[in-house]
Amino acid sequence: MAAPTIINNAETLATVPHIFRIGGTEYAKLGTERNGGTRLFALSGDVAKPGVYELPMGYNLKKMIYEVGGGIPDGRSLKAVVPGGSSTPVLLPSEIDIGMDFDQVAKAGSMLGSGGVVVLDDSVCMVEFALRTMKFYQHESCGWCIPCREGTDWLKKTLTRFHAGGGVAKDIDNIRYLAQNMLGRTFCPLGDAAAMPTIAFVDKFREEFEDHLDGKPCPYANQPQEALANAY
Repeated sequence: MAAPTIINNAETLATVPHIFRIGGTEYAKLGTERNGGTRLFALSGDVAKPGVYELPMGYNLKKMIYEVGGGIPDGRSLKAVVPGGSSTPVLLPSEIDIGMDFDQVAKAGSMLGSGGVVVLDDSVCMVEFALRTMKFYQHESCGWCIPCREGTDWLKKTLTRFHAGGGVAKDIDNIRYLAQNMLGRTFCPLGDAAAMPTIAFVDKFREEFEDHLDGKPCPYANQPQEALANAY
């Protein structure tokens, strides 16, 4: 009470003029019942028309990719979608016919997060994508708590070796085990943010991890992987 508050989120501030103009009730009607208003979605990766789009909360993800974003270029097919930034569990093509609000994305097993939608086509190596994601979190870890500091480091090292062809079968379960044991055990959410997508990568693309075993070269090594440039 009686404490000053600073709102410095640019997306929040950008909505204020619209709320003043049409009123909070009308603005809320732009979205869904429990998730009113609009959201800025940063659509990137293997999509014909990447960009930042302001859309109503609850806007259909499949429609966002294929109509707003123009679909998957070069005749390729959709492999996966990161719905809300690198910390959110990946969705399969069969899981994207959902509204982009907090409730519906959570029901699909992921999170709306930052609204950063990364589209991955069938040329993307999910092991390399997992490694790229973990490199970011290992770099960003402040090192204060052991589960995050050691967990992200071991996951980065294991995924690096695994993608390079030095993986063994037990590594797949170890990657998931390491990530699972980071959940809820760190001082800040960064540990969870690193763990949740990693678990989803293993659970949903285990066969692709198995394709890298026994010194086999990455089956996607010679294919274009534009979406990797958009992984943090």
